[in-house]
Amino acid sequence: MTENSQSSTPTQDSGTSTPGSSSAGDAPATEFKVYKPPNSPTTSAPLEELPDSYFTPSPADLKAAQATLSARTRSLVDAPLQVRAQREAAEKSKRDRWPNTTIRVRFSDRTQLEKIFPSTDKIRSVYAFVRSSLRDDVKPIKFILYQSPPKRDLKVSDPNVRDLSLAQLQLAPSSVLLLRFEDESLNGTNVPAPLLPSIAASAIELPKPPSAEAEPRKVEKSATPPTTTSSTSTGKKIPKWLKAGLRK
Repeated sequence: MTENSQSSTPTQDSGTSTPGSSSAGDAPATEFKVYKPPNSPTTSAPLEELPDSYFTPSPADLKAAQATLSARTRSLVDAPLQVRAQREAAEKSKRDRWPNTTIRVRFSDRTQLEKIFPSTDKIRSVYAFVRSSLRDDVKPIKFILYQSPPKRDLKVSDPNVRDLSLAQLQLAPSSVLLLRFEDESLNGTNVPAPLLPSIAASAIELPKPPSAEAEPRKVEKSATPPTTTSSTSTGKKIPKWLKAGLRK
C-alpha cells in the first residue's frame, strides 16, 4: 500500500468521507485481509514519528524533481502531436498489464488493511473502504492517507489526486499507504488500530519472508589434484652436471 493522503471523507465534492458512507470501498470480509502488527522484541525502542524536517528535500532532490517536472511538461506539450489511437493504445496496454491494484493501509501501530481495487478506481474508493472498517466512534474523525518517503499526501480534496485513477497515481500494481488521523490521540504507536471488532478479530499474522538458511556449500573435487611447488621440487632429480657445479 502506498502512503499518500487526503481528507477522510469519501464524498466527491468535499473530498472528505462521511460516517456510515457506503460506496465502492465497502466489501464483505472475504474481499480484504487484516494483518496484525509484527511481533517485535520487548527490548526494542518504540518507533518514533519522523519530524517534518526529515522530509525537507535536499538541493539534489530539488534538482531531480525539477528535471522530472520538466520532462512531464515536455510530454504534455508534445501530447497533442500524438495520434489519438496511439495514446489510447498506450493507456490500454497499461490497463491490461495491471488491471488490479493491491493497497495496504498501515495504521500507527502497524496493523494493516489490505484490499484489491480495480486500477481504474479513484483514491476515494480506498478512503471509503478504510472508513467503513473503522469503529463507529471513530468514523466521524477525518484522516489522511499518504506515502513516505518521499512524503506525499493523497487527498481527495486535491484536484491533482481526486480525478486520477490508482494507476495514474502510480499506485499500481501494489502500494502501501500510511494513515494519519486529525485527532493525534489516535496516532500513537501504542494505540491499537480503531477497527470494527469483527474486523479486528479476523486479523492474521503477516506472512513471514522466506528464511535463507545458511547451507554449507559443497566443494566439488577437481578432476586433477592441485600440485604444490614443494612436492614437485623435492621429487625432481638434480642433473650430474649441476651437482658438479654446486661442489665447486
